[in-house]
Amino acid sequence: MVSVPVSKKTLCVGLAGQQNAGKSTVFNMLTGANQHIANYPGVTVDKKTGYCIYQGVRMEVVDLPGTYSLTSFSLEERVARDFLIHDKPDLIVNVVDASTLKRGLYFTFQIMEMGLPVVLGLNMMDVAQKNGITIDIPKLEHHLGIQAIPLIGRKRIGKKDLQDAILATARQSERSMLSISYGELDQDIYALQQQVVEAGLSATYPGRWLAIKLLEGDNEAERIVNGALGPDNQLVQSARRARTAFADAHYMDVADYMVGCRDKLASTIVQSCVKESRKDRVSLSDRIDMVVLNRLAAPIFLIATVFLIYQLSIVKGYELTQYWWPFLAKFRALVASVLPDAGMLEDSYLRSMGLWMVDSANALLNYIPIFLILFSLIAILEDSGYMARIAFILDKLLHSFGLHGQSTLPYILGGVFAGGCAVPGVMATKGIPDHRSRMATILTVPYMNCLAKIPFYTLLINVFFAPYKSWAMLFLSTITIFVALLVARLLTATVLRTTETAPFVMELPRYHAPTLFGVGQRAIERTWQYIKKVGTIVVAVSVCVFTLLQFPGIGQDRMAGFQQQMDEAVAKFRRDIQTGGYSSRLQDDEALLRLINVQSAYRAARLSVGGAEGARRLDARYETKYPELFPLLKARGDKDAGAVNRALRQLSSKRELLRRQIKEAQIEASFLGMVGRSLEPLTHWAGFNWKINVAILSSFAARESSVATIGVLYQQGADENKSLEERMGSEASGSNFTPLHALAIMVFFALYPPCLATTIMIKVQTGSYKWMLFSIFFPTALGFIAAVFIFTGGRALGLSGIQMMALFYALVVLLTIFTGLFKSWRAQPHRIQVEPTAT
Repeated sequence: MVSVPVSKKTLCVGLAGQQNAGKSTVFNMLTGANQHIANYPGVTVDKKTGYCIYQGVRMEVVDLPGTYSLTSFSLEERVARDFLIHDKPDLIVNVVDASTLKRGLYFTFQIMEMGLPVVLGLNMMDVAQKNGITIDIPKLEHHLGIQAIPLIGRKRIGKKDLQDAILATARQSERSMLSISYGELDQDIYALQQQVVEAGLSATYPGRWLAIKLLEGDNEAERIVNGALGPDNQLVQSARRARTAFADAHYMDVADYMVGCRDKLASTIVQSCVKESRKDRVSLSDRIDMVVLNRLAAPIFLIATVFLIYQLSIVKGYELTQYWWPFLAKFRALVASVLPDAGMLEDSYLRSMGLWMVDSANALLNYIPIFLILFSLIAILEDSGYMARIAFILDKLLHSFGLHGQSTLPYILGGVFAGGCAVPGVMATKGIPDHRSRMATILTVPYMNCLAKIPFYTLLINVFFAPYKSWAMLFLSTITIFVALLVARLLTATVLRTTETAPFVMELPRYHAPTLFGVGQRAIERTWQYIKKVGTIVVAVSVCVFTLLQFPGIGQDRMAGFQQQMDEAVAKFRRDIQTGGYSSRLQDDEALLRLINVQSAYRAARLSVGGAEGARRLDARYETKYPELFPLLKARGDKDAGAVNRALRQLSSKRELLRRQIKEAQIEASFLGMVGRSLEPLTHWAGFNWKINVAILSSFAARESSVATIGVLYQQGADENKSLEERMGSEASGSNFTPLHALAIMVFFALYPPCLATTIMIKVQTGSYKWMLFSIFFPTALGFIAAVFIFTGGRALGLSGIQMMALFYALVVLLTIFTGLFKSWRAQPHRIQVEPTAT
């Protein structure tokens, strides 16, 4: 094909097609690494844009969401259709699966009806050939009136031919594309098209396309016309009259009739252009499905797949964070070196705030290895075709609770039993096609038992349920699953009832081998999106949490008491070293503080190095950087230095103890501490004291902080060497703190709102602060009601902690079974399952 330069130097090319047609591989083939991902305005659907330059023409390629049609049922369909109408691309490349051409042509006809220049990309030609399918491309081009280019996107075959076809089609001034005949409806379509022109709408919308959509009864088309012409306009009324007359005369809906016309035309074209030499042969995909979709084997393969994903992403990914964390720690150390030095008892506000923000960001960035593995595995599942099989296997069960088959993976990653993380769980909901089910999954994934909850559970179980550890962990590991299912059912029947949903076509695509480039690229893209979107929000939120924990601070009198203890410890240190040769150097407070800070940094660095060689390199670095102080950090045969080192360790321990006590006092006197005390009259019905209130409130930033906060609040001075379980148990025995208290706290903690990182991710995935706030307040109310029921109800019935645990568990399980079996569920969309061999 000879290429002639087009008049425009930049072309906007829309890449459209049905799901599983290999559209992403064609997009990657055209654009390479020159890609950008954003969101379409007002929605969370990805907008992927790429660029390439061919023969002096810059092509901006927009990868539209994969859809089965251009109706107004789903968000993806509206996004794709709005782009075609309002953005007015210069050309559309319609990517179809060559092995299922008939199904792809149904979508092609709808694009052609919009009057846009179209190039047909026959992707997966290698799959078609393996299946004995031969396509007469010249004859197909003759029938459709457009160019058809054979492609193998994942092998980058057909790129030049496609680019030539794009340029050739873009320069054509006249086109003779196929016009679909709808038989008896053609006269009505023509009449409506004339009215569209007379109403002045054809300048914005394709006239014939708008007439067809009005005749079909498309709600979005009627909304467009009503918005332009008023609610009782003649155009919509004419379409309704024609639609009613046809239905009365033929006992058939107009939309169904039009689908039949398109299907008949597609069948005619396929019969003319496609030859199948292995029509009766069972395909490889079918043979694989005979095993992996077998009634008995399917659950086994599903569990094995999910277990593998969980092991590789969460378990192995978490192990990789041990190698990733030192880089984040070095970044923190770099920031700390720029900030003002630490004080003896208190740090400057700038240092405290700066390190708090860095620590908050690092807590999120530490998940990067997990996300890279997770998104790679998800991409492999998507590209291979097994992700659709997961939805197929579990959809019927989860559908009973308003969820989707693809809700399985987010739940697993969130920690179905224990040890997951809600952040990747929420992010994994992006692949759920039904918006209502996706929202229900997003809002219930945080009920799963993430890894950060386990230390808190372990603490309370070891203190209050030691004889029943296994039963208690089984209770906590499974009760959240039943609660999540019940909440999903409740939400989809109430607040999500009017949320957009669609007749969902569950397609089982043919199996394909994923490409390394495609998998790696998507994993990096999605991880980078996480870093950008979460990183821009976490700083602002971390400042708010920091302020609530720090202000208004403790009084001057109390601070003076801490300072007096520190002065006494410093005086003792100086008395212990006064006979040595280093005494004169450390009489100055600034010199002493510098030595303490260097020693603290050295001790922290020693904990992060491995092996004798690493320790030697660390010693050499500190000896070079602090030659006058290093002998005091690591005494080597110097008696005076050894005395200073021993006294310094005692002084540092006293300083750390005082700083912990100051932190405890600050938390108690902070806004958050005051809130904890003010809530005590209410929360005592659930068995919570103010310390538990503060621990739960502080855990919003990160679940791990709950145990750390309790560790500070239950610090007992002289008993500091006792374990936290011993300290908490001692106080519990003296304050009538019972296993019933602990059970109520654990259940509340299990249902309590997600942590800061998950809350931010809910905002990112829903694109709404409303749902982010809902994800905070609804679980709080639910968890508190459950805790009050357990604690107050248990006391009223005279039940022990383990007895109330059994009763609560039985009630929740029975309610879940009853809800799942209850059939009157009208809020859910109809599901259609399409086999991979359908053509």
